Amino acid sequence: MHDKFIRNDSMEWQRLEYFQVLAKIQHMTKAAEILSISQPALSRSIASLEQEIGVPLFDRQGRSIILNKYGQLFLFRINNIMKEMEQGLEEIQYIINPEHGEVSLGFLHTLGTSTVPNIIRAFHEEYPNITFKFQQNHTHTQLKELKHGNLDLCLLASMEHENSIEWTELWRDELFVIVQANHPLAKRKSIQLREIAHESFIGLKKGYALRNTTDEIFDNEGLKPIIAFEGDEVATVAGFIAAGLGYSILPYGEEMDKMTKLRIDDASNERVIGMAVAKDRYLSPAAKLFHQFVLDYFLTR
Repeated sequence: MHDKFIRNDSMEWQRLEYFQVLAKIQHMTKAAEILSISQPALSRSIASLEQEIGVPLFDRQGRSIILNKYGQLFLFRINNIMKEMEQGLEEIQYIINPEHGEVSLGFLHTLGTSTVPNIIRAFHEEYPNITFKFQQNHTHTQLKELKHGNLDLCLLASMEHENSIEWTELWRDELFVIVQANHPLAKRKSIQLREIAHESFIGLKKGYALRNTTDEIFDNEGLKPIIAFEGDEVATVAGFIAAGLGYSILPYGEEMDKMTKLRIDDASNERVIGMAVAKDRYLSPAAKLFHQFVLDYFLTR
């Protein structure tokens, strides 16, 4: 198969199908009947294909037509191409089936300990055959993946307005000072942030939405945290706190059984979480189901 043939966009799927049927039947009239076209039309199609490839695909002997060595080689490749195409169509149909589809969901690292698992568990109770592809990452990276079409939906912190993205607020998490259960301040209900600002702070790395929020909290109080450790996962941050290596500012979760939450006096500290979806982009039926489910899950409570 030479370069001209590979590059030529005039190659039609229909002609390949005609060739495939004729190669199987090896009878021009019968093949034309199966394809519901005239025998001259089939002959012209095959002749055009042979001319474009540059070699005959059949040996003609009177009225008989026999697939030659070039035709056999070409048929092997065409059968593979057609099989791949059929499998691709089947895979697409499976994905867009609302009962057996797949949803690509991105979410913040901090939502992976309980929030997202709880949502998925509730969703699977109603739609057990829908599968998920998950991606945990920064808000910035998630939005990039969403715009490129690699994600269907994202659960992330409040974001600046973008024309191509529709973001809907779902809930708000109060943020607390989190300390080890036997910390000297652990019996208090609330504290002022400056009471603990001299201790080691355990936080997420820069770039994470929650890190941006905690930086703003310290800035608003005119304080600078003494950062002892920066991690990628809330579970790791919580582990350091439980070991008595410092404190953090986090939403309080079920996994923090060896820790205590303290409200921050004289300040409204919360993060806003919402769902982002690309405007004017196709969403599979399964993704639409999940999108509506999440909206109902939070907004009708």
